[in-house]
Amino acid sequence: MYSFLLILGLLFILYFLCIAFFVSHGTNFYFIWLFMGVGTIVLAILLKKDIWLEQIPLWFRRMFTLLICIGIFVFVFVEGCIISAFMQKGPQGLDYLIVLGAQMKSNGPSKALQYRLDEAIVYLEENPDTKAIVSGGQGKDEYISEAQGMYDYLVAKGIGPDRIIQEEQSKNTFQNLTYSAELLDKERNLVGIVSNNFHIFRAVKIARKAGYQEVYGIAAKGEPFLQLNNMMREFFGVLKDFLAGNM
Repeated sequence: MYSFLLILGLLFILYFLCIAFFVSHGTNFYFIWLFMGVGTIVLAILLKKDIWLEQIPLWFRRMFTLLICIGIFVFVFVEGCIISAFMQKGPQGLDYLIVLGAQMKSNGPSKALQYRLDEAIVYLEENPDTKAIVSGGQGKDEYISEAQGMYDYLVAKGIGPDRIIQEEQSKNTFQNLTYSAELLDKERNLVGIVSNNFHIFRAVKIARKAGYQEVYGIAAKGEPFLQLNNMMREFFGVLKDFLAGNM
């Protein structure tokens, strides 16, 4: 057990270092891998020196083990729900696409946002009567709103400006879908939500809770190396929106 935990902790820290120094990232969430790595290594040392069994009270060890088991069960269940939406593409002939925003950089959309936009372009080219709502406000580190950046990207790729509607006030997924609902008829229109695969489950659940009657996920790919980090982050996103009553 000591060797397993030690190797696992080192892998967590290595993943953190790779993200920190070699991969572009939009948030500091990846620090969770550093904390998990240090915590796992500390636990390994406690087991190695018999401190865990000899100096930690039995009631604490049992409570800790119970919480870990519950946490693993919840994590596996939620991740299973997230993965179940990975392949959703939605039917043809939708009235609207809602493209959910992500980080805009000084040189254009982040890789995650570009994947979403490219997926939307494929659908819009195949369905010329479908309109797109690009949804996302302007973050502190963004030089324009995400909606404006998405609009510019789609127009540059040949999508007609008259087919694109901007929603520039939202700051999170719940607001994306709530504010976008004001720009369409959520009870009658057929709506597709475009986002990265790890985000589709939560986005569709939020949309249905917000009153969208006919809503479908359209999953774009995620960044391969960051997929593990994004899946972990999305786990907490699902818990947050579930507890907040948003889904």
